[in-house]
Amino acid sequence: MLNIEYSKEIISDPDLLPEVEEFFQNIADELKLDETKQNNLTLSASEAVSNSMLHGNKLDKSKTIKISVVVNESIIVVKFTDQGKGFNPKEVPDPTAPENILKDSGRGIHIMKSFLSDLKYNFTPEGTETILTMSLD
Repeated sequence: MLNIEYSKEIISDPDLLPEVEEFFQNIADELKLDETKQNNLTLSASEAVSNSMLHGNKLDKSKTIKISVVVNESIIVVKFTDQGKGFNPKEVPDPTAPENILKDSGRGIHIMKSFLSDLKYNFTPEGTETILTMSLD
């Protein structure tokens, strides 16, 4: 039974985004994911960590983001835990609605949802947990 775990912790510095992308690319390579799944995982992870840095931790370099990845035979579950106050996902505008086409906000969540099996948020007193689930089937 396959059950692999990876973890990483970074400060909220956008200069570290390439390091996070490399972390996920290495995981994808190790798991021998096909190119589409590699791209979906890396793009979704980049978007999630960017959101955690910018919206969660407000680019405060004294705050961290914990990344945990759990892989089994059928899914990859990635958790990004920031130290932010959270948000109401229902208030994020739908970027496909005509009135929002030219707005930047909400696009990342929409992109992640299109590449993932599931996208959830868990709000705790310590921060926001963004949970990405991707099917390996």
